Amino acid sequence: MQILFLVGREIDYPRNDVLLRAFNRFAEVDIVGFRKRPKSLLFTNLVLAARAIPKLVFRGYDLVFVGFYGHLLMLPVGLLSRQPILFDAYLSTYDTLVLDRKTTHPSSLLGKTAAWLDRNACRLSSHILLDTRTHIQYFERTFSVPSNKFTSIPVGCNESLFTLQPPVNLNQSPRVLYYSSYLPLHGVETIVHAARLLKGESLQFRLIGMGRTFSNVRELSEEMKLTKVEFIQPIPITELPGEIREASICLGGHFGLTEKGERVIPTKVYQILASNRPLVAGDTPAVRELLTNGVDCILCAPGNAQELADAILRLARDVEFARNLAQRGRLTFERECSEAIITQTLHELILNMINSGKYIDHRPHRS
Repeated sequence: MQILFLVGREIDYPRNDVLLRAFNRFAEVDIVGFRKRPKSLLFTNLVLAARAIPKLVFRGYDLVFVGFYGHLLMLPVGLLSRQPILFDAYLSTYDTLVLDRKTTHPSSLLGKTAAWLDRNACRLSSHILLDTRTHIQYFERTFSVPSNKFTSIPVGCNESLFTLQPPVNLNQSPRVLYYSSYLPLHGVETIVHAARLLKGESLQFRLIGMGRTFSNVRELSEEMKLTKVEFIQPIPITELPGEIREASICLGGHFGLTEKGERVIPTKVYQILASNRPLVAGDTPAVRELLTNGVDCILCAPGNAQELADAILRLARDVEFARNLAQRGRLTFERECSEAIITQTLHELILNMINSGKYIDHRPHRS
């Protein structure tokens, strides 16, 4: 089986990395993409399209895969490819720019263009991947895409990095870990408010990352005089497993009050589950597709600092509960979203796609 693998963001982006690792287990993969994060998505996608088009014309692939961020690539690839196209939408451009980050207004030119791009990237694809059923329902409703055009495949994580760790050790000063890029949906300010409620406890909060809300969050922490909240600069993904291993309690999010946060499961949730660490996550419809409150995680309402503080304190004071929660979380990971499960699901889907007796191409017919 020969597959052309195209990605608009860096190849090592966690979603792209996991899917590429899966493809490599059952197919010969020809990669078109960059290792470093592009400074300009538009320019990078023009370069990638120029590299991909001759391959589409002169090579006989069984399938073309367009991964994250591939919305721009879908325009030329969708028009030129004669092979079935599997498109990993991963996110909605419109949702990200208009609803989540509020970069622009729905009726603005940019807002309308973002919606047009999402709709047409989906229209030109043969089949679409998303991470949760809740996310699929958003695409169906917003962009009028038929439900049978979607398959849900969890984000998962690279299990050569995020490995099973020994049981958590709740010492005299438990460390609470959260890492993010400080987007609004992450809701890091909720964590800071929870830290204020736990000010009298022997808990150390370690917040890793940088991004849009970082300055406001740090200023909030300083105003509250939170001496046990530590802000760390972003670190390479290869260093995250060590941070998780040293943590007593891991926060998965999302804790922000955004619609997008309701539809997706944060990548860090999978990484924490794989690492056998007690997890506190946002109580959202997407997360509840995978996890059960009190069984393999503790869920708390996004934006609710009191619930988050109560969850952290419960884990800090009950080591047996924390260890059992982490162990059951690891079992959920192995059963629902491990690399083995992702590979099996992806392989079966692609076999169906390239088997003309089972697969229906949803793209508009071309003369």
